[in-house]
Amino acid sequence: MALVSLLRDLVATCPFYTPRMPRSGKPMSVQMTNLGKLGWVADKTGYRYQARHPETGAPWPAIPPQLLDLWQTLAHYPHPPEACLVNHYTGKARMGLHQDADEMDFDAPVVSVSLGDTAVFRIGGATRNDPTRSFRLQSGDVLVMGGPARMNYHGVDRVLPATSTLLNGGGRLNLTLRRVNLPQDQ
Repeated sequence: MALVSLLRDLVATCPFYTPRMPRSGKPMSVQMTNLGKLGWVADKTGYRYQARHPETGAPWPAIPPQLLDLWQTLAHYPHPPEACLVNHYTGKARMGLHQDADEMDFDAPVVSVSLGDTAVFRIGGATRNDPTRSFRLQSGDVLVMGGPARMNYHGVDRVLPATSTLLNGGGRLNLTLRRVNLPQDQ
């Protein structure tokens, strides 16, 4: 609960926005914001990391110490994350199968924290056509995608409403900690 309260304060300084698909400009069904020195953004021009909120121009707030501690405990990677993407799922929001491939350092895992309503998470293999399997991610679950699984296709098929009372109004927050640059690029 303390992390949700802290996130609420941070989001007040860098609000959720609706990203858009490259080329088509179609809005995604999730809203997002970021924490850390870099934030992942999507718009008509493409996917990328940048240091400022795409709508307000404000720098992203720092990644909270609780999340940095979690990374240090679970990532088994010697360098800290540079970005924490915060996805907010409400209603029928989902995330199609995709790879997290905009980072330069694929040796670093992606550490994902689920808060709020349960998500039906789908994961496949290294190619889009590999078989997939689904399982539920509940509030408080942490998923680490590292090693050979780092580049597996994955997504959220749906969020199961009213499966948690953690967030006012329901929904799901997913926090993904990521290392973006190679260590020598700092």
